[in-house]
Amino acid sequence: MAIATDLDVPADRTVDGEAPPPPGPPHARPSRRLPPWRNPWRRPWILEGFTWLYLIWSIVPIGIAVLFSFNNGKSQSVWQGFSTRWYWGDPINSVFHNPELRDSVVQTIRLSILTTIIAVPLGVMFAIGINRWRTRTSTTFTFVMVFSYVIPELIFGVALFFLFTQLFTAIHLGTVAEVLGLVTWNFSWPAIIVLARLVSIGNSYDEAAADLGASRLGTIRRVLLPLLMPAVFASAVLVFASVVDDFVVVDLLSSTANTQPMSVFIYSTTHGGNGGPALNALATIMLVLSFVVATVGVIAYRWMTRGERGASGQEAMTSIAGM
Repeated sequence: MAIATDLDVPADRTVDGEAPPPPGPPHARPSRRLPPWRNPWRRPWILEGFTWLYLIWSIVPIGIAVLFSFNNGKSQSVWQGFSTRWYWGDPINSVFHNPELRDSVVQTIRLSILTTIIAVPLGVMFAIGINRWRTRTSTTFTFVMVFSYVIPELIFGVALFFLFTQLFTAIHLGTVAEVLGLVTWNFSWPAIIVLARLVSIGNSYDEAAADLGASRLGTIRRVLLPLLMPAVFASAVLVFASVVDDFVVVDLLSSTANTQPMSVFIYSTTHGGNGGPALNALATIMLVLSFVVATVGVIAYRWMTRGERGASGQEAMTSIAGM
């Protein structure tokens, strides 16, 4: 009867033919507890504290202004009961009944809609042209696309003011000048967002449509634009929200009180020392309008881009930064 020895049994088998159990972890020595200031895995209390301080510093004043827009009295420091008096209850000073406050709301919505309708198609066409243009000159026009991010808005607004008052005198200050200035200033948003989408989807769809006999215009209309709709919608929402919050351009290009949007009216009234709960109500309407538009844009964009990889947007922005 043969007796199995270490030489007769393979190294990876036992006497019964079964695989040996995996080796256990080596015996670890008890680690010494590090002081909190030397532990690299400790909770970042200082960073969290600064984050909470920033949030409190940013949100609490806005929350107080919104709260006192529902104050029943005129006081800005003493709460006198909940009321919608300054929105539509007061027959003279509420936003709904005061013609100046009401006109500022209407002017803001008018400028936002007109600017979005004009700037987004121009930005889409510019992005498609830059993406398809493969010459050295295209680099210069790519810089023009981000021109509004290079110069300060104040210098841009002053330049437009002198342009409309000294050179293009046929365009008087007012709604038309404000729309032209806002379109020029916000034109880069849709161009950059749509260009990022173009970089992410590539040219394979265009080439496939061309192989199937589609014309260049038909390819853009039936293939490219449906693929670009999430970016187009996101840029439209961004332009709309940006116009609602814009101050410098519209302040320099407005002519009378009837052409002042909410941002300019709030600044001029507060700067003159005539602020009150009605002004808080106007600011709350401006805040809610921007928040609703941004929320709808984010939800719609996520719905339209469902099923896509999240890295495509990062790759697109990386390509644009490199370009």
